[in-house]
Amino acid sequence: MAPLVWLVTGCSSGFGRIFAQQILSRGDHVIATARKVETLDDLSKAGASVMKLDVTDDQDTITDIVQKAMSIHGRIDVLVNNAGFILGGAWEDLSQVTSSHKRLALTLNRDQQFRQAFETNVFGVLKVTKALLPHFRERRTGTNVFISSLSGFHGYEFNAGYSGTKFALEGMAESLWRETTHFNIRTLIVEPGQFRTELLSSKNLKNEPSKIPDYAQRSKDFDEYLAKRSGHQAGDPEKGVAIVLDLVRGEGVAAGKEMPLRIALGADGYEVVKDKCDETLKSLEAWKDVSCSTNFDAEE
Repeated sequence: MAPLVWLVTGCSSGFGRIFAQQILSRGDHVIATARKVETLDDLSKAGASVMKLDVTDDQDTITDIVQKAMSIHGRIDVLVNNAGFILGGAWEDLSQVTSSHKRLALTLNRDQQFRQAFETNVFGVLKVTKALLPHFRERRTGTNVFISSLSGFHGYEFNAGYSGTKFALEGMAESLWRETTHFNIRTLIVEPGQFRTELLSSKNLKNEPSKIPDYAQRSKDFDEYLAKRSGHQAGDPEKGVAIVLDLVRGEGVAAGKEMPLRIALGADGYEVVKDKCDETLKSLEAWKDVSCSTNFDAEE
């Protein structure tokens, strides 16, 4: 198998950094990107090509960067959309919640917070993918990997800002899959559960308890639960990333299998997805007669 060329966003930490490291260890080429390219010095020394990429830049800027990335090896085979951040808090409280995105001022109003979350987690992904799709179509091959979350399948409480972006991302990615599969372009949506990255660390997770009395205690309990989980998550990110690489490369655990559209990563991910599917099917059957009662009456 010839080495693949991967473009990965958000490589300064977490899954993105591990992706870059494991891609190199498999003998493939990786173009690792981040907002602050100096955070990628060690990856550069290890053999990665590194570039500055801020997914919130305008389309023309991002397209230009992607074109430069393609010129490094003459092509890109796999895009991993990994960059993103969490926006937590009660729906009514979001204007008062501190975002985990370090660049966001703490005084952003509710509208600005929601818009910034979508700019990064949704529109940023749209722009990077849009910049690369013509290349994939022309070559009639390519793989788009979207790092979503269980929050993109199951809406957790005090997580509307983040879940909203991930639900949107998954709907868009599924539509893209249907639009481009006949071009031999593959789509993979990855839904990680809780993995032991720095996502829940104090420097990244800065939610505040609700200032609305009806929500205050529950939101405080939820934030304390997340803080206690930090560093104790059951998921090994090295194993999670290795599975994604197997799926894309068609080897290891994915040898001889067709790559799925979605995969839940982690035992917790499997259980959450299964439980929601079971609940959905149960509700669907319970209301089947009502759901199917809306057609025009048959004409005599």
